[in-house]
Amino acid sequence: MRNIALIVSYDGTAYRGFQTQPGGGTIQDELERAIRSLTGGDERVEGSGRTDAGVHALGQVVSFRTTSPIPIAKWALALNGRLPDDIIVRSAHEMPEEFHARYSAIRKTYRYSITNGKYPDIFTARYRYHHYRPLDEDAMRDALKFLIGEHDFTAFSSAGAPRKSNVRTIYEARLEREGNDLHLYLTGSGFLYNMVRIIAGTLIEIGEGKKAPGHIPAILETKDRNMAGPKAPAKGLALWRVEYPPAYESILAVDPADAR
Repeated sequence: MRNIALIVSYDGTAYRGFQTQPGGGTIQDELERAIRSLTGGDERVEGSGRTDAGVHALGQVVSFRTTSPIPIAKWALALNGRLPDDIIVRSAHEMPEEFHARYSAIRKTYRYSITNGKYPDIFTARYRYHHYRPLDEDAMRDALKFLIGEHDFTAFSSAGAPRKSNVRTIYEARLEREGNDLHLYLTGSGFLYNMVRIIAGTLIEIGEGKKAPGHIPAILETKDRNMAGPKAPAKGLALWRVEYPPAYESILAVDPADAR
């Protein structure tokens, strides 16, 4: 039995999220269909993160077990010939027995993108939230420093499946401008349901002057979802990169940023 990892990029616009659901229409469904078409088996993929409906990915990692003898160098091209145009397998890797795309991950980076100008850009509109009013970028950057570290992020999470703990660690939070686009990058140990989108929505309110940067600690302390800002639209969010311990990284050896 082989353990194979794929690094996958996708446009999530037309999908109901990553995880399989009754009725289909998910990224997982399409990946499993393509793999089974190739192998004739009954493989099931495990993703590093369960992106929601409309959310994209540059560096999603999935793993699955198979008895197929197909050489590892042939997997990506063979699968891309069986996948829709909005899902691309960027590379395939033979992994150790114990590797798991989700449970072996140690850090994840998400990017939330905002087009901040009078008009949206037709060529990026599927991947950006358009906000036409000016935003105070300095205030937004000031707010980010309060998110760094270990916190209970209950206030920045939508209700969902029960969790043992809402405590997560944010290692890095930064805001970068690229022309009319603002890109929010958050790197953490893990993320709660809708956490990045709610943080993005709160930052937008801070950029509009509706909240002060210094309100972030108080919002965290309340653990009250109503105290944070609105959930930003899904289309601006992308799972950017997933990181693993060095032994696995040396095998994967592909930085999703290389695809840009």
